[in-house]
Amino acid sequence: MQAVFLIAGKGTRLRPLTYHVPKPMIRIAGKNLIEHNFDQLPDCIDECIFVVGHLNEQIINHFGNYFQGKKIKYIKQKKQLGTGHALSLCKDILKDRFLVLMGDDLYCKNDIEKCLKHNQCLLTKEIHGKFAGGRIIFDAEKKLKDIKEGIHKQKTSLVNIGLYIISEKIFDYDLVSIGINNEYGLPQTLLKVAKDHEVKIEKSDFWMQINDIKQLKRVEKILNQNICNIQKK
Repeated sequence: MQAVFLIAGKGTRLRPLTYHVPKPMIRIAGKNLIEHNFDQLPDCIDECIFVVGHLNEQIINHFGNYFQGKKIKYIKQKKQLGTGHALSLCKDILKDRFLVLMGDDLYCKNDIEKCLKHNQCLLTKEIHGKFAGGRIIFDAEKKLKDIKEGIHKQKTSLVNIGLYIISEKIFDYDLVSIGINNEYGLPQTLLKVAKDHEVKIEKSDFWMQINDIKQLKRVEKILNQNICNIQKK
């Protein structure tokens, strides 16, 4: 099975660190962010596709064509046109169903394995109170209806955290523009697929997002203290 790492972004909110190092290559707790996620891949993943952009030569030189026994392929996203566009660049080398994840967030194996039980799935995190992101909306039958981007204030919400199991059917649908710098969104395109092919929802036990220097230091402290112990999840 294949896994797609979306790692082409410039990581502008982590400057000055990302002027000379791509965000996914930032090291915390002894490893870079890609390596932390690589450690969490289930055994069924035997090939990874890295969609790279900013300072991509550092990623290519570090991981090469094989890493930890898994084959690596590279796709270059020359223009930052969104996650939907990034996945579309992989169309010719993806088959059947595949894992897609944001390579600079941190996930755990247990959550990935839960998602793999479904033909298509979106991983979410339960959030309480105010947050910014994509809030999951269900229809009357509790099926995925919408993903509302923005700032939300709900007692309890499910937020999209950027890890998916997707079938190749997604390439039968036109990309959905999200109206920001001519970008195309992966979750918005997946919503079109969900109208015809069910997309299941799973709740995450572990997810860590790194958007700025403060969060980076917090995540490093947690990993060093081994509070969440993601290696065993």
